[in-house]
Amino acid sequence: MLSRVLKTRGSLQVAKKSFNLQAIRSKTVISLSSTLTSYPKDHTEKGAEPYLTPSFLNNEFIKSESKEWFDIHDPATNNVVARVPQSTESELDEAIASAHKAFPGWRDTSIIKRQGIAFKFAALLRENMDRLAGMIVLEQGKTFADAQGDVLRGLQVAEQACNITNDLKGETLEVSTDMETKMIREPLGVIGSICPFNFPAMVPLWSLPLVLATGNTAVIKPSERVPGAAMVICELAAKAGVPPGVINIVHGKHATVNKLIEDPRVKALTFVGGDKAGKYIYEKGSALGKRVQANLGAKNHLVVLPDAPKQQFINALNGAAFGAAGQRCMAISVLVTVGKTREWIQDIVKDASKLVTGSGFDPSSDLGPLVNPESLKKAEEIIEDSVANGAKLELDGRGYRPKDSKFANGNFLAPTILTNIRPGLRAYDEEIFAPVLSVVNVDTLDEAIELINANKYGNGVSIFTSNGGSAQYFTKRIDVGQVGVNIPIPVPLPMFSFTGSRGSFLGDLNFYGKAGVTFLTKPKTITAAWKVNTIDEEILKPSTSMPIQQ
Repeated sequence: MLSRVLKTRGSLQVAKKSFNLQAIRSKTVISLSSTLTSYPKDHTEKGAEPYLTPSFLNNEFIKSESKEWFDIHDPATNNVVARVPQSTESELDEAIASAHKAFPGWRDTSIIKRQGIAFKFAALLRENMDRLAGMIVLEQGKTFADAQGDVLRGLQVAEQACNITNDLKGETLEVSTDMETKMIREPLGVIGSICPFNFPAMVPLWSLPLVLATGNTAVIKPSERVPGAAMVICELAAKAGVPPGVINIVHGKHATVNKLIEDPRVKALTFVGGDKAGKYIYEKGSALGKRVQANLGAKNHLVVLPDAPKQQFINALNGAAFGAAGQRCMAISVLVTVGKTREWIQDIVKDASKLVTGSGFDPSSDLGPLVNPESLKKAEEIIEDSVANGAKLELDGRGYRPKDSKFANGNFLAPTILTNIRPGLRAYDEEIFAPVLSVVNVDTLDEAIELINANKYGNGVSIFTSNGGSAQYFTKRIDVGQVGVNIPIPVPLPMFSFTGSRGSFLGDLNFYGKAGVTFLTKPKTITAAWKVNTIDEEILKPSTSMPIQQ
């Protein structure tokens, strides 16, 4: 029977596609390792059987047939807790094909129905917040409270996406007698989302809720270090009513990224991560005609003026510099002391030394470990190199180990403060992504502005002052995308957009908010004439001129 079908090359391709889809359905379907009531609440014992992370295809969790698997380590112990595959070439193709096939039906689903699913999705995310946080602590290392914040900031985007019936309203104008023009925005198609390790829930949720609400479909690649939260998020989306094929998850490293970049069925790419990968994705994706938005590295400064409320400033600074072990693209990594505020350094050191570094499952911990040994090694090398070139260690967090011996192999670095920092030192020039605060001293606010504007990055900046005039002067002259006044981490809520700029962002449209909706949609204008008056026969004669009737 099959031989009779394979008469032409086209028929052969159809038959192969049908066969491959059948093959993928016959693969092993497995369950997630967590549920609403059963999720990580403590570290796993050494030698425990690692969980095999599945892919997500057509609303099912599929065990990969890959021969290449990567270990996922608990950063606090470095025990292997799970494994994640390098998705095979056929698995990558099936995921994109699934999203491509699902797109027409999802695009044509009424916006009211998509909004209803968005409401359910947001409710399920809130209900599963602790479950998601537990997965984040186990795989990424941040404290449980901080992991809850990770989920919350993503949830806020999901809640804002429920406003899609307002955000997608078109525009109509009667442009001439009996003629009107309407502009609407339509979804692009398949969106590829490449996510980082530091926010396993928030970053997938920066794009996914709006991808769904605008009528697009998605292929998501979570970080191979921390895929667990993304898997739960997709399970909740399916439970909310998202049809099979609309969301798919693939795994891996370079081969997976290149497939998302190169496949013509993927119409747009979202990326959050490091400079090198972001530039590669942006340049290659853009050259292939895709829309790309890429958040890159950062070096965020906090400027303190002598009239700032001292203790409020110190509390805010230490939280912003050392929270999440400094593994935030919006972490404050540079303090700029203006004038006599350089005398406050020892007070800052005193408060920072009280912060507790330890297990993310321990409620007394203020910060957890770095994500892997390589990150710890890089941070320690930058500290050592900077000290060798003139920096001064005011607080040294190297070599820290929690008292419990089971954390002896963890990737711990306690809060570290360096003074006598200047441009040209690695501690200033590079994004350390660790709990390391570099302090630069200047004499005037203008010097601080000049320093910050000369830095290549433009993610966020903050100023602490009691003087409204100084704050206004600063905000008008600073060339950074997100500015805080007496707020250390000035990330706006999702009714606005994440507005990193300069060396911290590549693309024309930022994540979420109005810019996010615009990024995920394309405009279409429809001009129609419906004559209601008696038409002069002269008008009916053929004409090659542009119409001039008013």
